[in-house]
Amino acid sequence: MSRKGANSPTGRKLRSTGTKARAHVSNGPNSLIELKKQLEARTRELAEAREQQTATSEVLQTISRSPGELQPVFDAMLANAARLCEAKFGTLYLWDGDALRSVAAYNVPPAFAESRRRGPFRPAPGGLLHEVLRNKRTGYLADIRATRAYAERDPSVVAAVELGGVRALLAVPMLKDDELIGLISIYRQEVRPFTENQIELVQNFATQAVIAIENTRLLNELRESLQQQTATADVLKVISRSTFDLRTVLDTLTESAARLCDTDMASIVRLKDSVYRHAASYGLPPDLNEYMTGVRLEPGHGTVAGRVALERKAIQIPDVQSEAGYTWLKLCERPAHTRFSASRCYARGFPSVFS
Repeated sequence: MSRKGANSPTGRKLRSTGTKARAHVSNGPNSLIELKKQLEARTRELAEAREQQTATSEVLQTISRSPGELQPVFDAMLANAARLCEAKFGTLYLWDGDALRSVAAYNVPPAFAESRRRGPFRPAPGGLLHEVLRNKRTGYLADIRATRAYAERDPSVVAAVELGGVRALLAVPMLKDDELIGLISIYRQEVRPFTENQIELVQNFATQAVIAIENTRLLNELRESLQQQTATADVLKVISRSTFDLRTVLDTLTESAARLCDTDMASIVRLKDSVYRHAASYGLPPDLNEYMTGVRLEPGHGTVAGRVALERKAIQIPDVQSEAGYTWLKLCERPAHTRFSASRCYARGFPSVFS
């Protein structure tokens, strides 16, 4: 009878239940360990999310505190990006259509920073930065020393490795719609891939950088427009008060033109007896002003005023010393003005503005 009870369905069920209970008990510690791991992972994720929100908030505050100033914004972005990506340093470049120009850097090794400051930076074809610029998509490398570009001794890659100690690299393009504005690059000095959250963070910073650049452009345009309107109003006031005093009006015009064009010197010439004579100036040293009063300019390609008189349109010469056909270099040859290059030489109608 006891044997039958042991073999009965009820007996088998009791043994089965006991076995499951023992298994459940034995698996209890493992389940607790797994739950603890999950809790720790969630805690880390929440901590990272809070840090990223704090960093984003800090950048936005910097943007709001620095209207029209990009440098503090770029510096805050790079510092937070490098810290949250557990990277050693970072750089921010602006794209001029042909090359990258470094405008901000965080904790960059001096030798590597100097190599980037030597001039516009053109990434070599096939390298990560070149592909990011070409495809306008984020790219990253876990170990730059394992790339073909380094094996072939590409100068820019060799400089990154040997001067900057770079191993892992993250590069994110800065885009306005589909237009390339610049690039943010974050560097590690150890072989370790970047996480999805870290990549997304730098992409958010790149978006904020483009917004800051656009806001600064609009603000500067607004300021320039207001300055021009103010200058025009000032000139009109002088004209209304100086009906018979042309010299005062011309002096006000030259000063306003120089200030609005951000130039060092300005002058106005007037047509008299088929030649153009000095009429007013701003910023010219006394000896140069005296020299200009005796100058007679004729229509022709040898001078800025001569070109304006000949072509009847605005003329700009970036550098008169290298300009073909420009012959009036006396201003540049004077000892006190050997560095004068007319880097912003602009003329409209009869006035001529020099810098």
